Amino acid sequence: MEKKFYQMTPEERRQTLDLPEKTRAVLRQMALDEAIANNLIENQISEFELPMGLAQNFVINDKKYLIPFVTEEPSVVAAASNGAKMAGKFTAKITERLMRGQIVFYDVQNATKLTDRISVSTDEILLVARTAYPSIVERGGGLREISTRIFDENFLSVDFKIDVRDAMGANIVNSILEGIAERFRQWFPEEKILFSILSNFATESLVKVSCEIPVKKLSKTDNGAEVADKIMAASRFAKLDPYRAATHNKGIMNGINAVVLATGNDTRAIAAGIHAFASLDGQYRALGTWRVSGDTLLGELELPLPVATVGGGVKVLPKAQAAMEILQITEAQELAKVIAAVGLAQNLAALRALVSEGIQQGHMGLQARALALSVGAKAEEVAQLSELLRQSKLMNQATAEKLLTALRTH
Repeated sequence: MEKKFYQMTPEERRQTLDLPEKTRAVLRQMALDEAIANNLIENQISEFELPMGLAQNFVINDKKYLIPFVTEEPSVVAAASNGAKMAGKFTAKITERLMRGQIVFYDVQNATKLTDRISVSTDEILLVARTAYPSIVERGGGLREISTRIFDENFLSVDFKIDVRDAMGANIVNSILEGIAERFRQWFPEEKILFSILSNFATESLVKVSCEIPVKKLSKTDNGAEVADKIMAASRFAKLDPYRAATHNKGIMNGINAVVLATGNDTRAIAAGIHAFASLDGQYRALGTWRVSGDTLLGELELPLPVATVGGGVKVLPKAQAAMEILQITEAQELAKVIAAVGLAQNLAALRALVSEGIQQGHMGLQARALALSVGAKAEEVAQLSELLRQSKLMNQATAEKLLTALRTH
C-alpha cells in the first residue's frame, strides 16, 4: 500500500518533489535534529535558517542584558543597540499576568438564565477548573475571575481569566475551558456552545516600559532639542494617521518579533495581540508615546506580552534554550519586560533617524552588505562590493550586479 505524504519520512517527501538534486541537497542540510523537526510540524521536509545576533547596551530595571535577536533584516540589531545606548536605562513594570479564555454560546435562548446561574456558581466552576488542570494550581496558578458579555445576534461570551504562571498558556486555558464547557452542557442543555478557546488579545498581560533621555544625547551637532521636538511631533502624528501608525508599529515589532522568535515564543500570537491593542479605541494607532519635558525626552510604551519561559518551542528548540541562557531569565514576567524595552529602544532609534538624517542614511552600510550577498558576492567580495555600492548614486540590484562583474573582471 502506497504511503500518504504525511506518512513518509522527510527524505521520502523530498524525493517526491520535482526538484534538482542540488536543491534537494540544500533541503537535507539541517542543524535541528530531524526527529525534533519532524515532530514539531506536519509534512516536514527541512528547516529554514535565520541569523541570530545580540543587541547590546540594555539596562532594564537596573539589570544589564545581552539580548538575542533572530531576524533577516539588516540594521535591526544595530538600531536597538543604539536606541538602548541613547536611553541609558529603562524602567519596566507589570501589574498582572493573566490569560483570557472564552466559552461562546450562540442562538442563546435565555441569556438571563445563563448569566444568573454562572454568577452564583463561581465556587463550583473553580472546582471544575482545578480538576481539569490540577498541575497549574499546584504551581500557584489557575482560574482567577469569571465574567459574561452579551452581544448582538444572540451571542454570549463567558470569559475566564487564568494565571498560567510562566507558560504561554494555550494548552492550559483550553483544557480548563473544555472541562467547564462540559459542565455548562449539563447545566444548560437547551443552549448551544459554539466554541471554547483562549484569546490572544491579552489585555490582562500588559507591560509598561519607560525611559528618560537628556535631549543633548539625541544629536552630535547641538540640535538635540530640535530633534526631541520632532520625535514628539512624529509620535503625535502616528497616533492620528493609521497609515503612519502601521509603519511606526512595524519598527517596534522589528525588535519585539526578533526576541520572541529567538526565545521560541509564538510570534503570531504576540503580533495579533499587540496590533489588536493598537486598535483598542476603534482606530489603529501608534504604540509608544514620546513627549518633551524641559531638557528631557520621555518615552513610554505599553502593550500586551504574554510570553513564556517554559513549554512549547522554548523547551523543545535548542537555540531557544541557548537564547534563554544568554538572557539569564527564568520568569515570564522578566522576559516580557525585556521585550517591551526592546520595542521602545527600536522605536527611539527609528524616530530619531527619521526626523534627523533620514531613515536610509543609517541603514546604508547594512543594506549594501545584504544587497552584495543577494547578487552572489563571496567572502572578501562582500566588503569590497558593499563599499562600491555605498559610493554609487544608485544602490539597487542592477548596480550591484554590474559592480560585482567589474570587480571580478579586474
